[in-house]
Amino acid sequence: MEKKEEKCFSLCSNRRQFLLTSGVATATVVLTGIPGIGAKKVEAVTTGYPRKKIASLSSLKTGKPVEFKYPDNKRYADSFIVKLGTEAGGGVGPKKDVVAFNNFCQHMGGKMLDGGYKAADKAIGPCPYHQSTFDLTRHGIIISGHSTESIAQVLLEVQGGDVYAVGMMGLIFGRHSNL
Repeated sequence: MEKKEEKCFSLCSNRRQFLLTSGVATATVVLTGIPGIGAKKVEAVTTGYPRKKIASLSSLKTGKPVEFKYPDNKRYADSFIVKLGTEAGGGVGPKKDVVAFNNFCQHMGGKMLDGGYKAADKAIGPCPYHQSTFDLTRHGIIISGHSTESIAQVLLEVQGGDVYAVGMMGLIFGRHSNL
């Protein structure tokens, strides 16, 4: 009986030794980046969004959304800009209260302005399909409904009193990439 126990211990020990040794060897190759093996330096690929003038600060009226197309003229590019009258996440302008969003619900693509802008709540919706509403002061986060994602926010910059769209935060509904 002792021989069987010794044999098992010997095999188990060898297996453990093998796994430990191979794990250390793999980690060494990956971390040292041996040319041709392991980690390689890869350049990041970025997509540049167009810079597009969408409004002037002086033309925006508190609580009145204005529609525009961004980042292109393809399907689901309809967006809106609104001066909320209160500071908001991603807001620009002197009061950081001007924000812009894609106009489509992330759940099934309902046009959000069809549900209306609720100035008192600083919310958009409800979505005409499943009643999702979104808080525009908090980056378009969902308030209620079936959507599981915020509506895509248009990133803005102000230069000389003009408001420019410069990028997107979030994926536009119905697309695999925004551009």
